[in-house]
Amino acid sequence: MAEQAVFLKGSLLRHITVMSLTASVGLMAVFIVDFVDIIFISMLGKSELAAAVGYAGAILFFTTSFGIGMAIAAGALVARALGVGDEDGARRQATNALIYGIVFGSIFAAIIWLNLTPLAALMGASGETLTLSVHYLKIIVPSLPFLLVGMVGGAILRAHGDAKRAMMATIWGGVVNAVLDPILIFGLDLELTGAALASVAARVVIGITALVPIVRYYNGFTRPTVATLHLDLRPIAAIAIPAILTQLATPIGQAYVTRSMAEFGEAAVAGMAIVSRITPVGFGIVFALSGAIGPIMGQNFGAGQHDRVRGAFRDGLIFTAAVVVVVSALLYLLRPYIAQLFVLDGISQTIVFLFAGPLSLLFFFNGVIFVANAAFNNLGHPYYSTLVNWDRNTLGTIPFVLVGAAWFGAPGVLVGQYLGGAAFAIFAWVLAKRVMAAPKIALEGSLFSRQSRLLQLLHMRR
Repeated sequence: MAEQAVFLKGSLLRHITVMSLTASVGLMAVFIVDFVDIIFISMLGKSELAAAVGYAGAILFFTTSFGIGMAIAAGALVARALGVGDEDGARRQATNALIYGIVFGSIFAAIIWLNLTPLAALMGASGETLTLSVHYLKIIVPSLPFLLVGMVGGAILRAHGDAKRAMMATIWGGVVNAVLDPILIFGLDLELTGAALASVAARVVIGITALVPIVRYYNGFTRPTVATLHLDLRPIAAIAIPAILTQLATPIGQAYVTRSMAEFGEAAVAGMAIVSRITPVGFGIVFALSGAIGPIMGQNFGAGQHDRVRGAFRDGLIFTAAVVVVVSALLYLLRPYIAQLFVLDGISQTIVFLFAGPLSLLFFFNGVIFVANAAFNNLGHPYYSTLVNWDRNTLGTIPFVLVGAAWFGAPGVLVGQYLGGAAFAIFAWVLAKRVMAAPKIALEGSLFSRQSRLLQLLHMRR
């Protein structure tokens, strides 16, 4: 058994806790900087700037979805290979996943960049806010390949069980962003342009600092060839395509929510933008859980330890529930300070206070979907993730938001979004339990298993 397959023994809850907490520190370093961005921009006293960031955030979420999908594919394949002791295969698949990610990610970024104005208008932006959103996005979107390198590199490190170095990559990016933000926004009086340039610098740093430890400590890459690129295209695509489609559902659903909120004015959009920054900071551990639990499931799945796969799923939900209760209580207690920090009043305060405490408890159901998707992606059923996320962000968003907005106005938009998510989280949980009830069938029929047998035959012929 490969020495690097570290999740095959020991307490699953401990593995989940350590991986999630470590990964969340890195994630929150980036999320906190986004949080600081919106604080600085709010300090400028121009509601159209905060609204512009809100509209831009929905589109940036759309662009990063490609990177998340490639990271899921790289992490799942490398973890499985390490689980069966195939370290050469892990290096080869890490290399090829990174190459495919950079190439196709650059193409994707170019397409988005060329269509920024109609996309921002589709979100509901108009007039000066539309101009500001497009300006902000034109600076950030071309840096997507650097962020993608960082995301795929972080997934490869986590597949090796090295959450600490994956964390440090995002921490260094967050530090760079945090240092540059006040200098560029206020010191050089660049306002929104300064915030965008700081984000670009952070993405470059994240990409570099994620790759260095893979090479230095794991010899994690190999020289690519046309033959190996062709060999890995299908297994990478088999996970990456549904994973990307899965991730694209979320920004599309969020775009609908943003557009619905825009009907109630820029103050409502600004309130939603603040909520969107508070959410990942408060629940960074839960966001990190989906990436943290995947390698744990993947290694045990590759090793045929199906009881531990089911145990990881159960413990992941317990961990999520504990985090959500604690964070929701803190958000409720911190309401007065949040209001002072963002100078909240009117509808903006109503929306933020609705989320901080009562509505945030429902974030548990988002966690259920994260854990279920990790199970689907690592147990040979990535398209189930696609099904769950698209249903959650269409059938679980549009009718619920429509009814919520009609009954309760702007606050009803958020209420509808969260209630719809809860309904489809239950569906995801039931589906995941069915998948885990017959893991051997999934393994034997998976593309990963067939590719492993092909490689074994090639080695035998040599």
